[in-house]
Amino acid sequence: MDETYTAVAAFAQTWGLIYFMILFGIVLAYALWPKNRKTFDDASQIPFRED
Repeated sequence: MDETYTAVAAFAQTWGLIYFMILFGIVLAYALWPKNRKTFDDASQIPFRED
C-alpha cells in the first residue's frame, strides 16, 4: 500500500507541476498577446468611469 501511494504521489507531483506550468504559460501568453491589449486597457479603466 505504501509503495502505491508513493508512486501515485510522485506521478501527481511531476505531471501536476508540468500541467500547471503549461497552463501558466498559456494564460500569460493570452494576457500579453498584442491583440488583447485594447480589451484589457478598457477593462482596467472600468473603476474610474462615472456612469
